[in-house]
Amino acid sequence: MYRLLSPSLARDLLRAAGRRCRVCPARLLPVPAEGRAPEVAVPPPRVASRGRGRGLLPLLAALAWFSGPAGADEEKERPEAAAEGAADEAEAEIIVLLKRAKLSIMKDEPEEAELILHDALRLAYQSGNKKAITYTYDLMANLAFIRGQLENAEKLLKATMSYLLGGGMQQEDNAIIEISLKLASIYAAQNRYRSKKNHLGCKQRTPLESYILGHEFALAGYEFCISTLEEKIEREKEIVEDILSVDEKANTHLLLGMCLDAYARYLLLSKYPSQAQRMYEKALHISEEILGETHPQTIVLMSDLATSLDAQGHLDEACFYVQRASDLARQTEHPELHMVLSNLAAILMHRERYAQAKEIYQEALKQAELKRDEVSIQHIREELAELSRKSRLLT
Repeated sequence: MYRLLSPSLARDLLRAAGRRCRVCPARLLPVPAEGRAPEVAVPPPRVASRGRGRGLLPLLAALAWFSGPAGADEEKERPEAAAEGAADEAEAEIIVLLKRAKLSIMKDEPEEAELILHDALRLAYQSGNKKAITYTYDLMANLAFIRGQLENAEKLLKATMSYLLGGGMQQEDNAIIEISLKLASIYAAQNRYRSKKNHLGCKQRTPLESYILGHEFALAGYEFCISTLEEKIEREKEIVEDILSVDEKANTHLLLGMCLDAYARYLLLSKYPSQAQRMYEKALHISEEILGETHPQTIVLMSDLATSLDAQGHLDEACFYVQRASDLARQTEHPELHMVLSNLAAILMHRERYAQAKEIYQEALKQAELKRDEVSIQHIREELAELSRKSRLLT
């Protein structure tokens, strides 16, 4: 009866760039020169088909990561100035291509974005820009994920991780954790293991065996991210600000909150509501402490925590959290107000407050129509029909 806000796993994957964690942008750290190139071939150019994609979100991206070209006159007099100028020129062109790719994604033109990213990747290889190579692979993986090309996204992410680790990056670095979280989300989305044979070349796995392995991979991925970040945060408590800034510590906390939230969502969808509740409570505490109670992310977590409580039959607690979330969503004009209201109405219906639930559902329907959210509109209409049926049975 209830709905998780942002039900698509793609939203979990891309949350850091959007409304849910704006102060914690994903960034690619500098890659040492000895880093190995990802073992993924650059696809040949192709003609992009026109037309809109399926509701793509902004990529997990922060494009201002290149340093600007040196402007001092004495630099231009050095013997290597011509080479540096060429590198700066290539770098500037890559930046433009990446910005164009992001714009295409925001306009729901994924095929065009893919072509542009291939151009950026070829230019990055030609200029030997390792940061650009790794960053572009990461963007391509994000794009593949939100287009539903999960196997391709997994290959790209693994190649990127291998490149970073081969270049000396530590396993606990936030960039590695972010990639691990994406991989866990891919396993959660597939919930199956794609290899037709195991490492011994034995017979093809049964659907049940594949399901169990996929589930185990997802759980292992989420738990690795969470435990690694918790240990890292504990070690960093005593590090002075001169060595590790407050913002850097906050970003690690927010990344932990993001992992807890994604894990909670998967647990709830997998019918483990009590475990999901614990994850949501931890994520909500982090969001309230760092982002504040009125932040869109905090409001979403309140509503999702209510959903996990509702699934366990803890209706009074669920109503408390979802009512608070809906009040704050109205006050702040939350972009997913209609979904928060829909969750509130569902919990009221479970408490058999049918008249109040109907009123809230109708308000949610108006908001969904204003947003032109066809999926939510259909869901709310179905809930209203169910509510009407229940009401008739009582009369």
